[in-house]
Amino acid sequence: MTHDMTRDEPETRLDERYSDPTATAVPWPQAVELLESAELFWISTVRPDGRPHVTPLPAVWSEDALHFCTGPEERKALNLAANPQVVLTTGTNTWDKGYDLVVEGEAVRVTDDGRLRALAAAWEAKYGEFWHFEVRDGSFQHGGGSALVFSVAPRTVFGFGKGEPFSQTRWRFT
Repeated sequence: MTHDMTRDEPETRLDERYSDPTATAVPWPQAVELLESAELFWISTVRPDGRPHVTPLPAVWSEDALHFCTGPEERKALNLAANPQVVLTTGTNTWDKGYDLVVEGEAVRVTDDGRLRALAAAWEAKYGEFWHFEVRDGSFQHGGGSALVFSVAPRTVFGFGKGEPFSQTRWRFT
């Protein structure tokens, strides 16, 4: 897959404090390929009382943003109603190989049925027919329930290269 060029390319910077002397900054298109192919993300939200909440979920990269869905009564949906700031992370649970990504941004609800139909098709193409959604009333319908869909356009993304060479790249969007 290739990524859309609808947003400006981010400012890209290698943080030499946390990088091997031979490391170079990872280009943004390479990070996008990792976001497109990642199957599982961990989402961090903040409860109304300030305590953090973290849970795994699938997500789809589309139109320069990560998209996820959640039931309207689930803890993350309730948290987002009070504070839309989120962090989505993906990568590997090894310390010396792979690449981890941390995406910071604001979760914005997607309610346009046409956009939701395109996202539903993207979910099914990526994850298979188990993740088939109907679209109705500005949300995904699956089985007996509905799911709210959110878009997170990255504000800042951190990339952590593990193994030789270790690296930390930051992409900042204006």
